Amino acid sequence: MSVAERARPALPRVPALAVLAHYLVGYRRTWRAGVFSSFLLPVLTVVGFGFGVGAYIDQGVGGVRYLDWLVPGLIASTALQVAVGESTWPVFSNFQWIKTYFAQIAAPLRIGDLLAGHLAFVLFRVLTTAGAFLLVTALFGALRSPWALAVLPVVALLTLAVATPTFAYASAVDSDSWLAMLFRFAVIPMTLFAGVFFPVEQLPGALRWLAYLTPLWHGVDLCRAATLGVAPQWSVAGHLLYLAGWAAAGWLLAHRSFRRRLVV
Repeated sequence: MSVAERARPALPRVPALAVLAHYLVGYRRTWRAGVFSSFLLPVLTVVGFGFGVGAYIDQGVGGVRYLDWLVPGLIASTALQVAVGESTWPVFSNFQWIKTYFAQIAAPLRIGDLLAGHLAFVLFRVLTTAGAFLLVTALFGALRSPWALAVLPVVALLTLAVATPTFAYASAVDSDSWLAMLFRFAVIPMTLFAGVFFPVEQLPGALRWLAYLTPLWHGVDLCRAATLGVAPQWSVAGHLLYLAGWAAAGWLLAHRSFRRRLVV
């Protein structure tokens, strides 16, 4: 073995961990900027919506205090927004501006390693944000069941269900204007109409079924069942399989799009 080969750092047994380490090193320099907002956002949201709007809803929703009913939807929608935010401009810039993916694929890394490592970092960002949200809302007494801890694996699956197709989308567009359109025409409508702020059953029939098709509604229903300690409106297995289907389809689309862009 030559001196150069001995000096070269070896890839870990799971190469995707090297990709994850790249993003964690960068995040080590910026994490302080996000910690404050991770705790401030749930506090402001709980006070504004839970106590402000909730004060006008005397009977709650289905006999449940509005704050307790609202919190799981807010956790799921926050996870959606963080997941999409971490899967749009960062992915687009890695192709168009800073070319990180091209440097990584030149190393002994495969397309799957790039995707898995970057998705692992997105999961890390979402789970730390959701964990902070859970902690703050627990201090406000808005979690009614120890099953609330199940919110974290649900949020992880929801993240994969929305991040993988977003990776595919961000890698296929040629202008960041398309990323803003994704928020305008997908993220915001989902947040408003997928059962976060009011029951989906109050929507007209056609809009109700559109809400059921979104991955966010399935995440909201599972999170709400966990924090309230009740059964979800749909079956747990059905929710999980639906979200897993989104994640699997998104992975295939993202893998295909990355390969088309990176492999000559």
